[in-house]
Amino acid sequence: GMALIYSATLNPVSIKDDGSTKNLYVQGAAILIGFGAFVLMSLIDLEGLRNRWKNFVIVNICLQLLLFTPLGMEVNGQRAWLNLGVTSLQPGELGKLIFIFTMAAHISEVGEYISELRGLAVIALHTLIMMAAVVVSSGDSGMAIQYFMIAVIMLFAAGLSLKWIALGAGVAVASVPVLWNFVLKKYQITRILVLFDPSIDPQAALQTTYGKIAIGSGQLTGQGLTHGTMTQLQNVPENQTDYIFSVAGEELGFLGCIAIILLLSLLIARLFYVSYRASTPFSSLLAVGVAGMFLFQTFMNIFMNVGLLPVMGLTLPFFSYGGTSVLTMYAALGIAAGVRMREKPSWLQH
Repeated sequence: GMALIYSATLNPVSIKDDGSTKNLYVQGAAILIGFGAFVLMSLIDLEGLRNRWKNFVIVNICLQLLLFTPLGMEVNGQRAWLNLGVTSLQPGELGKLIFIFTMAAHISEVGEYISELRGLAVIALHTLIMMAAVVVSSGDSGMAIQYFMIAVIMLFAAGLSLKWIALGAGVAVASVPVLWNFVLKKYQITRILVLFDPSIDPQAALQTTYGKIAIGSGQLTGQGLTHGTMTQLQNVPENQTDYIFSVAGEELGFLGCIAIILLLSLLIARLFYVSYRASTPFSSLLAVGVAGMFLFQTFMNIFMNVGLLPVMGLTLPFFSYGGTSVLTMYAALGIAAGVRMREKPSWLQH
């Protein structure tokens, strides 16, 4: 990840440019803090806090609403960061961890009533409130979709009846015309349409088009680190964050991309295994939530890079540049490590 970020932000046109060095310092510092967060979260027994989950929902909402204060900062046209002076913080990222905890506690509390209307209704309200808090405060629909998918994966793991999942899918399909005409903004509709026909708005399709060209030009083994044509000419906007996979495709080739996918897939599989071995339903749901977060974010980012999904501002875990993202990922793994540490011995699981 550090090597790809260095290459993505290297500007050979300007000898004095120190963008790569600065980005590496920031990312390196975030990784070190992330290690600390990993250890800290693994030591905290969240079972003891689960009965206070409603308080944490309020904390999470307040965290998102901080964007309305003078601390709120706009980056790339989106007010989704808090300016803390020496650094910036994205509340939506940290909020995902709180959301996983509160959802795990809430679903555990609902228990066997999860497939009944009274149980599912309160879980749906919980999810919609947090999605609304994210969208209203930052306008980040991509982040809100992440919250929704984490909830869906956790509900599925908790044993939600397939009839509700099928009904939800049907409602989602039926609501597309309403979303298209009354909810989605013009630029969001354009991002979807250019996936099928880039000529509709060549400028809007530029990032996706160049991203695909970069990935394809790497062929089997790539053009070499810091030697990718599209990457080094900075043709792909935000290639150190959303489009870091296109940098890997161009400079490390198909083999490099497969290596990244395998590494992240093994991590996700391990997280689901930790969930399977967990000592309590609550702990199991915590690990499932973390696994779901990694699963959705990993493959949505890759699909976005290869032009199968519109640009949604999703980073690739551990590879994309972003201090808050890296910190969140390490803290999430700390939660899963805590679950692993407290699992029952095998002879007590039967």
